[in-house]
Amino acid sequence: MKVKLAYGKEGLDVVLPDRNVTVLEPRFVPGLPDERAALRAALRQPMGTPPLRDLVSARDRVAIVFSDITRPMPNDRVLPILLQELEHVPTDHITLINGLGTHRRQTDEELVRMLTPEVAGRYRILQHDCWDDDNLVCVGETSFGHVARVNRLYMEADVKILTGFIEPHLFAGFSGGPKAVLPGVASESLILSNHSAKMIGHPKAIWGVSEGNPVYQEMREVALMTRPTFLLNVTLNKQRQITGIFAGDMLQAHEAGMKQAKEAAMALVPEPFDIVITSNSGYPLDLNLYQAVKGMSAAAQIVKPGGAIIAAAECWDGIPDHGHYKEMLHQARSPQELLEIVNAPGFLLTDQWQCQIQALIQLKADVYVKNSYLSDEELRRALFLPCQRIEDTLDELLHKYGPDATVCVLPEGPQTIPYLAGPV
Repeated sequence: MKVKLAYGKEGLDVVLPDRNVTVLEPRFVPGLPDERAALRAALRQPMGTPPLRDLVSARDRVAIVFSDITRPMPNDRVLPILLQELEHVPTDHITLINGLGTHRRQTDEELVRMLTPEVAGRYRILQHDCWDDDNLVCVGETSFGHVARVNRLYMEADVKILTGFIEPHLFAGFSGGPKAVLPGVASESLILSNHSAKMIGHPKAIWGVSEGNPVYQEMREVALMTRPTFLLNVTLNKQRQITGIFAGDMLQAHEAGMKQAKEAAMALVPEPFDIVITSNSGYPLDLNLYQAVKGMSAAAQIVKPGGAIIAAAECWDGIPDHGHYKEMLHQARSPQELLEIVNAPGFLLTDQWQCQIQALIQLKADVYVKNSYLSDEELRRALFLPCQRIEDTLDELLHKYGPDATVCVLPEGPQTIPYLAGPV
């Protein structure tokens, strides 16, 4: 059989055996027939709040948090409609905040592409800096004992609007909602505490679980401390068409969006597989190895202990060179040693959460990576096994596991989150 994996912008065709191969894709939800009209309707008839236009006066200072380049959020289609509802507010009263968390800043060219030339040229854009203490303000302490500091300009705004998209998330349960605040506009120290080895290691810090998940609970707690005015979240299908719009009160709107995302993206699997082939949902999500861990984590939910994962991610941004992920990988000689580094008493370093999750996956299964930009040596130094051609690697694995080995394919990567029978 021929399967097209989401890979870069063009996709990757692979030819697989017809026998013992299961393909899991998200339940297809068609895009809304008129996105612009649906967005306007959601902003004018939101959940749990008055219409957005009625919440904002011409005197108000408005902060709008938007998702960065590592997310497939269609900012270019959503933000222009949102801003049209705020036409009564002077443009110099509105600031668009790039919710970077600990990610790198976007270039001017990237911002224009993400937001449209008109929006990028007309409105002030602030790229959140989680390390800039002068531009962070304390909003309290969480029930987990962590000091919560967030972007000062965001907190000084009279109206705070959070935007984003909702899908299952590998340790926060779901994206969207409060994640626009934590990690989006939070301090590095708060992000590190929320993403600590203890928090990430909790059994409920997993795909599709919000209640009882300490990572999500603290994100929600911090977001509520900041008193957000309005949430605008969307769900997407694999063509990045908008399938649902969730606007209004943060808790009500996000709850409705999580429910729809779970129904569309999570798939029950009766038994684990010997081999799982996954993507990382293609461009822009498969830009580097760091992000590709998400696709590997989706595959790890249903791979047998001692099995194998083949992950396809283009990796045009490398490992990457920014952040501490690459540095930590190079300090370890094995996944076990990497996990020991992360779990060392008092250890806290940006990107350790991705290393922790990667190590746990690799202690369960071998992980091969098919990419277009990293050398085999670079992959090995990152503790992965190189894959030049998926068909060839699969042939070797079928020989290793035997003719009755079972294979599962996740063509859209973490757009489909499989889970084994039992509570999720």
